[in-house]
Amino acid sequence: MCRSASWNVPGKPPANGRSDVKSRGDLRRASRGLRFRLTLSYAVLFAVLFTFVALLFRQRLDSVLNQQVETRLDGEWKALKGYMRIERDPDYNYRFTAAWYYDTDDSDETTITLDLRKIYIVTDQDGNVIPDWKTKEPAVSTAYQDIGIDKPGDIKARVRAALASPHSNSFFWLDRKTSKGEPVKIRWGVVYAEGHGAPFYAAIGASYAENVRILRAYSLLYAAVIPLALLLGSLLGYFMAGRALTPVLEVARTAQRITGSNLSLRIPMRDAGDELDYLILTFNRMIERLEASFRQVRQFSTDVSHELRTPITAIRGQLEVALFTAQTTDQYREAMFNALQDIDRLSQIVRALLLLSQAESGQLVLQKSRLDLCQVAGDLVDQFQIPAEAAGIRLVADLPAECPAIVDRVQIERLITNLLSNALKFTPEGGEVRLSVASAEDSVRIVVEDTGKGIPTQHLPHIFDRFYRVPGEGTAPAPEQGLGLGLSFVAWIVKAHRGRIHVDSTPGKGTKFTILLPAGGVGTDTMELVGRA
Repeated sequence: MCRSASWNVPGKPPANGRSDVKSRGDLRRASRGLRFRLTLSYAVLFAVLFTFVALLFRQRLDSVLNQQVETRLDGEWKALKGYMRIERDPDYNYRFTAAWYYDTDDSDETTITLDLRKIYIVTDQDGNVIPDWKTKEPAVSTAYQDIGIDKPGDIKARVRAALASPHSNSFFWLDRKTSKGEPVKIRWGVVYAEGHGAPFYAAIGASYAENVRILRAYSLLYAAVIPLALLLGSLLGYFMAGRALTPVLEVARTAQRITGSNLSLRIPMRDAGDELDYLILTFNRMIERLEASFRQVRQFSTDVSHELRTPITAIRGQLEVALFTAQTTDQYREAMFNALQDIDRLSQIVRALLLLSQAESGQLVLQKSRLDLCQVAGDLVDQFQIPAEAAGIRLVADLPAECPAIVDRVQIERLITNLLSNALKFTPEGGEVRLSVASAEDSVRIVVEDTGKGIPTQHLPHIFDRFYRVPGEGTAPAPEQGLGLGLSFVAWIVKAHRGRIHVDSTPGKGTKFTILLPAGGVGTDTMELVGRA
């Protein structure tokens, strides 16, 4: 048994090799592409449209040509009734003949009568062909005999139907074919004998083979034009689809080039005002949001590293100094006390970050209950009276007798505490901090205002960001610097209660925080932050 061997020809790819597989794969990918599907849709649409238009025009052309034939026969029918009369045969008084009256010296009348008698027949009401008055031959043309003389029973039925019609000049149409297959239109009707009133059957015809040839030529023309139009339309559609999809491909290529370290890329606008411009605008805005998010994440990482590094460095330095220089118990005790303070600050940062992360990720669930906010606010004002008096600041509470609301007590206390703490921290000696609570039909308003240093306009949009501190605030007379997380908690608490927060601030005159919370615990899903200098 011999095994078949395959030989590779130099310069020629092997059969069923990788190149064939690659080309088939490229073809499949191209056939699944949006450009190919759009072009195919154009081709199908054009094919249906062209076919519909072609059929519509063909039907209209057929109708017009048929109407022309019928109009022609209608005129010839009237001429027939003017030139032909049914009279009694003078030689045979019992029978009738078809007599033609026209001027033999008039060439026009002679031509008309000859045309009328090219395809014609005249019979009595029983279907018997009557003779011609002049030739005594049957009043039927050779051409009519070629298409076939009607059966007497059929003629008798037609005459009966015509006589039953309310119109005296009733007629009907027939379609016949000659022995050669040419189509002929027949018009028949009833004529009456001169001076006798007996009904007779008459029919004339005309060939419309030319109309059939025109329709056939029209059909062949469209059969040749439609594929060519489809080909040109498909090529044009493929080209236009490629141009229309160019911005989409630009979006895809730009998206491929974008990384976490390269978010500054933007797709240039086409200024066409169409859907693609809207897509480009949406994509660019998405990149802007991603860039802002990455920037915020990087800034957050930097801030966290800085906030954690400061106390850790302080702890390390104090312990190293104590280790190498301390000689007495009091020196060791002082070093450990300072280290514990920094550790406590470090624990506060970690605890605050963990709590804020849990809150923003939805892991911290509010425990709402019906509370009197005036009582809660009054208790907190009492707690802050001592540090306020120590700082020489007047702390005032403007509270009604009762202010019920369905809120989370722990979070509301944290909200008011953070706002009062910030207000006292940045209000100079001799200033005033005021807390007021008021209730409406469906909402509760909490206002914390101070006469402190205020917040510059450019910093208002960022005061609720994590670790954000207004530059220069370290010069304020405050017991401690703060973590820069207090207002982040305030923003989350307001959002969690589906409320709104409004900030008014004038540098050198003070700041006013206005918070609106739904009294029934149900509000909008978004927090509205409004800052005004």
